[in-house]
Amino acid sequence: MGKPLRIALAGLGTVGTGVIRLVEENRALIARRAGRPIEIRAVTARDRVKDRGVDLSAYRWVDDMGELATADDVDVVVELVGGSDGPALTLARETLGNGRALVTANKAMIAHHGAELGALAETRHAPLKFEAAVAGGIPVIQGLRDGAAANRIDRVYGILNGTCNFILSAMERDGRDFADVLADAQDKGFAEADPSFDIDGVDAAHKLSILASLSFGSTIDFAGVEIRGIRKILAADIAQAQALGYRIRLIGFAEIDGDNGDAQIFQRVHPCLVPLEHPLAHVMGATNAVVAEGNFSGRLLFQGAGAGDRPTASAVVADIVDIARKETGPAFAMPTAELEKLPRAASAHRIGKTYLRMLVADRAGVLAEIAAAMRDAGLSIESLIQREVADGSALISMVTHEGREAAINATLEALSGSDSLLGEPMVMHILGD
Repeated sequence: MGKPLRIALAGLGTVGTGVIRLVEENRALIARRAGRPIEIRAVTARDRVKDRGVDLSAYRWVDDMGELATADDVDVVVELVGGSDGPALTLARETLGNGRALVTANKAMIAHHGAELGALAETRHAPLKFEAAVAGGIPVIQGLRDGAAANRIDRVYGILNGTCNFILSAMERDGRDFADVLADAQDKGFAEADPSFDIDGVDAAHKLSILASLSFGSTIDFAGVEIRGIRKILAADIAQAQALGYRIRLIGFAEIDGDNGDAQIFQRVHPCLVPLEHPLAHVMGATNAVVAEGNFSGRLLFQGAGAGDRPTASAVVADIVDIARKETGPAFAMPTAELEKLPRAASAHRIGKTYLRMLVADRAGVLAEIAAAMRDAGLSIESLIQREVADGSALISMVTHEGREAAINATLEALSGSDSLLGEPMVMHILGD
């Protein structure tokens, strides 16, 4: 068996302590699979005296996190601090700049600085691994980078945030409103005290931009992701969707528009109506699922636990094992110089079915007004449900026939000044085949 691979951990939250537990519990098995022992030599965190439920006495404590990047007894730095910039980014730059391997679960840092870090890793011949940054314990990064390496992938999409899926699943199961379920999720630890990154779609957008880069061989373009979260989804939307044969899920979706000569990239994180016959409609609770469509492999589905200390720790240690085996290569499946900077595709020309929900005055002529606006925009209705609610209002939910998104925009613009509408309409796209 080879000499030990020496590890330093920066960050001792749930994932960091999960890594310690996993390495200690499965030490012999990991060594056999890696071909050499994996040893944790040093650790660091903000609070030295905090009780984390694991014994840290066997490891050297480092007060200055930056020391890990140059320590003589460290081969791999594991960054579990979080944040797109600040100390995490500094540590990443210094580690790779010194020719040391870096393993990270930091999707925000990779989404914002992945190209820079990937180029630095290549220049210094230092491995950069981030399996745990997307979908927790699901090996989707390795699956796309290695398993699907021979395929042209034109579409990748999925359920990328466990908190949102937990909330939507609970709303569906219990018939409760968003705020009530969110509070319950926070009490149970499924949602952060400040859940904005999750429920507003930012976390999913970070992950989507990384998946798109790996899938399409393009530079990461987080700023190009259209983002809308789940705050405005009502229990009534959940019920109406079910009545129409759908379930609502927050979907991250990326696709290549056009041919090689004029290819553009489209990226969106929005709540969508998913047909009941689609596999993503049956992904419940905090589970994640990613679908990639390869021209030779066909549809690939990756599904499993998308967060939590054990699944995420599993992904972190899997990266460490790869480094021990010297199974490394370009972080983004090809040299960063080969990644294409693709222009962003506009959404107005996209064709599909759309769900529209409107709170309207319950009086004669309102439905005719809405229908006229849709007719003028070239949009027709496939199905419609109208239900009376309190105070002389009604809730209209409809699914359109296939049409351009520009027609949806034109419809809403035509109705924007109408006193028939009592609130902002809700628009959700319907996930196609």
